[in-house]
Amino acid sequence: MLNFTIGPVMSNDKVREIGSEQVPYFRTPEFSELMLESEELMKKLLNAPENSRCAFITGSGTASMEAVVMNVFTSDDKILIVNGGGFGERFVELCKLHEIPYESIDLEVNKDIAEDILKQYENKGFTGFLVNIHETSTGVHYNLDLISEFCRKNNLFLVVDAISSFLADEVDMSKNDIDVVITGSQKALACPPGVSIIALSPKAVERVEENTCKSMYLDLKNALKNGERGQTPFTPAVAILIQINARLNEIFDNGGVGSEIEKVAEIADNFRSQIKDLPFEITSESLSNAVTPLHPTTASAEDIFHILKDEYGIWICPNGGEFKDTLFRVGHIGDLTIEDNNRLIEALKDMQKRNLI
Repeated sequence: MLNFTIGPVMSNDKVREIGSEQVPYFRTPEFSELMLESEELMKKLLNAPENSRCAFITGSGTASMEAVVMNVFTSDDKILIVNGGGFGERFVELCKLHEIPYESIDLEVNKDIAEDILKQYENKGFTGFLVNIHETSTGVHYNLDLISEFCRKNNLFLVVDAISSFLADEVDMSKNDIDVVITGSQKALACPPGVSIIALSPKAVERVEENTCKSMYLDLKNALKNGERGQTPFTPAVAILIQINARLNEIFDNGGVGSEIEKVAEIADNFRSQIKDLPFEITSESLSNAVTPLHPTTASAEDIFHILKDEYGIWICPNGGEFKDTLFRVGHIGDLTIEDNNRLIEALKDMQKRNLI
């Protein structure tokens, strides 16, 4: 199968080879050294401020979203949440569940954040800002520079969920004064799902140390303490962490974060240039390199997903709910090539000849 979803994505041979090996015991100096190296490499990729830390959580991106809400915010905070789709709504649900005061910026579907929208929330007593910088459910990539400037001006603690944007678009903690970045193993890192990563600025580490987290498994204070020796509090997804380390080293060997973003952008631009004569409309007004959201004008999005999967051996990313028949997404992250794009385009053109789209 050829995988154009937004996660899990295609992994390269080296990552898959590691996954086929016996899982080693992990309470060893060798594993500790590997984890300490992974933390340093992650901080470099994010251009994290000096004395930042990373926590590796065995759990999906939502586990780290919840860990961040629980560990860095309290009932004394007042959070502003960008809510333009399913993942923005997840932050709303988490704040509601953990009784963190919040207000939600409810954006129109497919719309970017705008300066006039943010101005309405200036000087309103907010202490923090939560954003899924790439709202993966609709394919909108929010203006990080605009959000960052707003947070600086209003002295807000900025949390960026970059789960699908990391390594596809620029995420620079120092440049944008980001306090927390969340990402995951199964997106542009192109490893199996099961590990999410939280990068914390010194200010975020201080919040973690000062707060009391009412969770054993998601207590970041414990995770950071164990991380000092290159370990985790509980048994982690050992094989995936080894795969992540291999991918991080590979990224640096291939030129670093800039080269990785350029590669993803090239795949995205090539795909978008090839669909101009097909009956699809790009729906997002602000695109990430990671994914192209498409509205089919002549067929059901769900039908297109099933036909590609069952008849052509190609996965694209379907949508659920109200967008089930009107929107599908094509991912550009993972071990993909221009030749893979060509195979997908050939399949879509064949479907067009067959009057399926």
